Amino acid sequence: MVWIVRNLWLIPALPTVASAFIALAPKQRRRFAATLAIGSMCVSLLLALCALAHALAQKTAEYVNFPWLQFGREWIRFGWLLDPLTAVMLVMVTLVGLLIFIYSVGYMAHDENFTRFFCFLALFAGAMLGVVIANSLLLLFMFWEVVGLTSYLLIGFWYQKPEAAAAAKKAFIVTRIGDLGLFLGMLWLYSVSGTLLFYDNGAGCLEHSATTAMAAHAAAWGLTASSCIGLLIFCGAAGKSGQVPLHVWLPDAMEGPTPVSALIHAATMVAAGVFLVARVYPLMAATAGGGPSPALEVVAWVGAITALFAAFIAVAQNDIKRILAYSTVSQLGYMMLGLGVGGVAVGMFHLITHAFFKALLFLGAGSVIHGCNGEQDIRKIGGLRKLMPITFATYAVGMLALCGVPLFAGFWSKDEILHAAHGWSVSSAPFYMGAAGALLTAFYMTRQVCYVFFGQRREAEQHVHESPAVMTWPLAILAVFAALLGFLGTPAWPWFQGFLEGRSAALSFGAFAENGILTLMVISSLIVFAGLALGWWLYGRKPIVSADAPDALERLQPGVFHALSMRLYVDELYKLTLVRMTWLVALLFDWIDRWVWNGVVQLVAWTVKGISHTDSLIDTWVINGGFDEGCRGIVDGGKLMSHLESGRVQNYLRILGIALAVFTLFLFWGRKG
Repeated sequence: MVWIVRNLWLIPALPTVASAFIALAPKQRRRFAATLAIGSMCVSLLLALCALAHALAQKTAEYVNFPWLQFGREWIRFGWLLDPLTAVMLVMVTLVGLLIFIYSVGYMAHDENFTRFFCFLALFAGAMLGVVIANSLLLLFMFWEVVGLTSYLLIGFWYQKPEAAAAAKKAFIVTRIGDLGLFLGMLWLYSVSGTLLFYDNGAGCLEHSATTAMAAHAAAWGLTASSCIGLLIFCGAAGKSGQVPLHVWLPDAMEGPTPVSALIHAATMVAAGVFLVARVYPLMAATAGGGPSPALEVVAWVGAITALFAAFIAVAQNDIKRILAYSTVSQLGYMMLGLGVGGVAVGMFHLITHAFFKALLFLGAGSVIHGCNGEQDIRKIGGLRKLMPITFATYAVGMLALCGVPLFAGFWSKDEILHAAHGWSVSSAPFYMGAAGALLTAFYMTRQVCYVFFGQRREAEQHVHESPAVMTWPLAILAVFAALLGFLGTPAWPWFQGFLEGRSAALSFGAFAENGILTLMVISSLIVFAGLALGWWLYGRKPIVSADAPDALERLQPGVFHALSMRLYVDELYKLTLVRMTWLVALLFDWIDRWVWNGVVQLVAWTVKGISHTDSLIDTWVINGGFDEGCRGIVDGGKLMSHLESGRVQNYLRILGIALAVFTLFLFWGRKG
């Protein structure tokens, strides 16, 4: 076994240890905190590249398992795993994370809690890397929860703002709802397979013997154990990756600093759910009779609904980061759709490309906010194209990649999902939902760019300035990846797909003519250009001159626009139903606790007190009284008898004389009788 496999644990350990040292450092040690965090990510990136090189050479899974905890005769074992899926995720997380860390030096330069911020960032990155390398679902779950904790800390980093504190709590609670399903699925998986190790020399829970047995084991409602466990695990993935109906936390996560938004929405937390589904894919895909499994059908449908639903809402948002947040929800839906209809390679290809262009867009939005003195409302921002040329150029690349404009990274990964959905044997509806989502994506991103970078300067740009080099260089690097990364997975050269599936990929331009790929690419491109044209027609033709001017779409459909701007009232619906029901249940249990259980406790307490008082009375006046009187009698008797033992001889003679007289009288009267 080569050294990189044995020492794979160092990749998450380095940023984790760095966060520990930063936590112990004084608040003023800003340079120390940034240097240690960035340095740890640099070393982790180098190790991740070594792991990728080894995976390229081997193309098979290698793992290290070790015993951790014993209970009874059973051992719980942990381990780490290096396979193509792990390798590409490690490189993506460390590279994108490193660029975000560097960017944060400039963005958070004036924040008084700079040191604490880098402590949380490093711990967040370490936890996500732990999720990636875990060869045990239990170990993955432990890192998974640390990711949840650090996301809470980062989203609520500016906890003095009520909105940030509320968003952090919302993210923590909603994701815990999904994690409950994941935990139940983990328990069920252990009870059925007897292990939570993914791979263990043929005895792992994802290996053929275990998945075949679970696929043949009937559970409930006509589902097999593999499908039920897969659906429970998907609950956790849906919570982390913001799938409907657990998506509500993710847009509010924008209350954290923009680098946090980029880290959470691009490379780490939200990607964790998609990665989890990809990791347990052999379990979710297992069926007894072949064909699509019920678990993957649910994944596909939820993904398609999420992609379209979030794209609609993004159309009417005015916060620059909230638009990107709903875009992330939508793109995560595409990834889930890809996993459900096309497999691991299809969904993961979009995850990797999305990580780069969405990180670019969020950091670009942060550059805009930084240059406009904290303004985030796109209606109050305009004309930045010439004032912030580097930010505009890089943001445009990210926008084109997200929209799926031909030759950019998002085009290749999005089209592969649509092609897989088009050939899905279950239904063609997800394909049309995905196509509609692509149209809306191009539309709302054109709307955002027109508002922010075109038109005239409006309210917030009196002191607009380009961001410093420490912020623009990461943007430029991410822009290169957003433009070129997709060429690693084109139909002509599907290298990425072949790498994940353990097969070689040959260059063949004839692949474009197979299975209607070229026709679908043309249709997809026309859909994207239609969205771009519609967005430009409504927002680009006439410069937007006033922040108070009604939105062009609002003038056409005010009712629809208002509903979309209110996020289709999902949060309000939850407040009226789930939140209110939870509140009423809490009040009911509070009443039961106060008046029923507390009453029972008080009754028992009063009963015990009554018994104790009665016992005290009996003890004091009966037992103690009788005992005391007996003692006094004995004492008095003792005192009386003590007079007989006075030590005076004359008294003894007197007593003997009296006794002799009494005895004589007794004899006399006895003889007379």
